[in-house]
Amino acid sequence: MYIFGNALKNVLRNRGRNILLAAIIFAIIVTTVVTLMINNTTSGIIDDYKTRFGSQVNISPDIEKFREDGNMPSAGGAMKLPSVTAQQSIDFADSDYIKEYVMQIMIGVASENLKGKDEGSGGFNPITGDDNKSISAQFYMKNVFFDFDEGFRGIEDGNGRMVENDNECLVSEVFAELNDLSVGDKIMLYASLHDNDGEYRRISYDFILVGIYYDLTEEYAGIQVPMTNRRNEILTTTDTILATVGEGESGFSVISTYFLKNPSMLKDFETEIREKGLSEYLKVSTDEKGYDSIVAPVEGLKSMSVTFMIIVLVLGAIILILLSTIAIRERKYEIGVLRAMGMKKSRVALGIWFEIIAITCVCLCIGLVVGTLIAQPVSDMLLAGQVEAAKASGGLPGGAIASADASSLLAGSMTTLDELNVSLSLNTIFEIIVIALTLASVAGLAVISKITKYEPIKILMERN
Repeated sequence: MYIFGNALKNVLRNRGRNILLAAIIFAIIVTTVVTLMINNTTSGIIDDYKTRFGSQVNISPDIEKFREDGNMPSAGGAMKLPSVTAQQSIDFADSDYIKEYVMQIMIGVASENLKGKDEGSGGFNPITGDDNKSISAQFYMKNVFFDFDEGFRGIEDGNGRMVENDNECLVSEVFAELNDLSVGDKIMLYASLHDNDGEYRRISYDFILVGIYYDLTEEYAGIQVPMTNRRNEILTTTDTILATVGEGESGFSVISTYFLKNPSMLKDFETEIREKGLSEYLKVSTDEKGYDSIVAPVEGLKSMSVTFMIIVLVLGAIILILLSTIAIRERKYEIGVLRAMGMKKSRVALGIWFEIIAITCVCLCIGLVVGTLIAQPVSDMLLAGQVEAAKASGGLPGGAIASADASSLLAGSMTTLDELNVSLSLNTIFEIIVIALTLASVAGLAVISKITKYEPIKILMERN
């Protein structure tokens, strides 16, 4: 305890020298806090975008190959580009290379006793004849529930629940009121599918209404007809819809987004879906260009912060060692007396090291607070410079602005990251503590290695 107590007294006795030492340590810690906060936040964003854009599969027409093979339309004709069929979208999702996929299915349905909002009359009979099994669709049946996550749709207390099993469905409050429906009612719907020969097959769905949702979405997404009115949508599970679809049948639409387990699996996945019938005029890729255009300023900021931190740490360590070495020369006599009194070298060294550590701990507490306060303005200023530089070089599109932080990143929007919300995480605090204590220890060891080379009698003789 004497060593520690004496070390603290020495810190207070030599205020002037230690204030200068503390100022250098404080500046290094503040700089490290700012750069590590920026570095760790940008690393999280870059990793997220690299995974998302590197693993999301894009299937698009290969127009160049289409033209090279002489498939250009004649004068006045329209170019008919190939596309992925609904059945292929379903087949492609059944792959060992796929980590997850988002599949939006939409099929036109009708009812003999239900009517939709803005529909002219009720009691519509969807069956056009005994021989022709096609129907005239009144509504769309879908498996899309993302509006519930975003708050545009929801089920209030007393209006049932979300679908949990097959053959269950949800309808909007408007649709339920229009048709006098309540939770627990049975609903029968019809749809028609057709094969490659144009032969239609009528199918039916028997649903139990388990929930009635409020709807704040735009009423029409396109042409304003009852069929496209979003209040008329009937929502059910994916398996309920696909259970009625036969091999090779059409009559419904599918929009799929696939995410690979690893970006390196792209070639293998492409080979697999080619074997499943993907046209040679469709190319398979990941959105590397989108990733580069969005994250370029953030990568520049990360590189800048790392470089600056390394320079500050190296120069700071050199300055600390020099200041500590100069300061310790004034204390050679004190150390000589302690050694002459019988104190071991290790205990003298421990006291000197503890003095530097004590100063560092005080600077660390203040530096964390100050660094956290100035990190955001510094980040904004540096990122603005990176964005302007990237735009000036033609590397970024102008106009679109978005923001991101380490925990909540942009979900699929192709916009320029123009704002970076940095934060101080526990991992960052731990890294800063380790760096600060390591830096102080290096300075202390440099001094200790010098002073412990002298014998007590030599130190005292030099004093005389």
